[in-house]
Amino acid sequence: MKILTPSPAELTLGRAATPIAFIRAIATAYHRRGMDPASALQQAQIPASLLDDPDARVTAAQMEAISGIAMQALDDEALGWFSRRLPWGSYGMLCRASLTSPTLEVALKRWCRHHRLLTEDIVFEFDQQRGTATVRVAENTALGELREFCLVTTLRYLLGYASWLIDSSIALAETRLPFPVPRHADAYPYLFPGPLRFAADTAGFAFDARYLSLPVRRDERALQAMLQRALPLTVLQYRRDRLLVHRVAQLLDATPSGAHTAEDVAARLNLSVRTLHRQLKDEGVSLQRLKNEARREHAIRLLLQTKRPVKQIAAAVGFDSEKSFARAFRSWTGAAPSAFRAEAPEELA
Repeated sequence: MKILTPSPAELTLGRAATPIAFIRAIATAYHRRGMDPASALQQAQIPASLLDDPDARVTAAQMEAISGIAMQALDDEALGWFSRRLPWGSYGMLCRASLTSPTLEVALKRWCRHHRLLTEDIVFEFDQQRGTATVRVAENTALGELREFCLVTTLRYLLGYASWLIDSSIALAETRLPFPVPRHADAYPYLFPGPLRFAADTAGFAFDARYLSLPVRRDERALQAMLQRALPLTVLQYRRDRLLVHRVAQLLDATPSGAHTAEDVAARLNLSVRTLHRQLKDEGVSLQRLKNEARREHAIRLLLQTKRPVKQIAAAVGFDSEKSFARAFRSWTGAAPSAFRAEAPEELA
């Protein structure tokens, strides 16, 4: 991994959102090695006095700068987390070992397996059950005061790398963290968008297993470029979610009679309304189109698989009147609901 130090202007620009606790953890790594972090703090333009303010924050650029400086000074890409140092290039090697994977599933399995070659102080475990993929971190040694920084960084780096591999954001169903709610908990939704659970049994995150079948879209050339500045992977948010259409359709199909406003759908998917509309547009669909498709499919199932009156079916799929339902159904299928039911083959009816 190569580190490019941001310019002085970049260091001070941007919103200061990174908790000072993470900077304090880096300073602790210096002290454990009998080294003084003063020079690193100065180069990253972080006043040493901020370390004593539990509510202080720094910019992402300052975090990137001090992390890179510390990795080189300590000759440890793990920044003091583990019982042995991780020599320069360790995580680059780990990335390269997964790069030729055909799918995200294979890449994650390789990552978890190969990480054990670096250290067994923590071990990544991959699991897939009932449509949910899970990555957990087993702690085999006491990480002490570096525990939060270690677990958060390693999990977020893996999430960022996985998103980079498939060129897509990965919507998290849940993130679990095995420590109490920290003072700076408001920073966590940016690192791990979605439901958060503190004081959990183990660290890890879960997501829709359909992401696992997405193909790896990166090659060696792209990897070389990424490794020139790999640390932003821990904070980068991908604009595109390649499963968003499926996620929205699943939500709509669960309650096809609901109003499903853009605000409601966006909130349930942990997105802003603007992001929801933009990403759907990027995929060539609209929310209204997906709502119509969910209503149409549900209406067809009810027409063919039940003997309920058309008026009841209209209400079941969210229409105020049988007339408006019939008009919409005709635009979807080219036939009136009653005619569609009557003309259906017997094996479908």
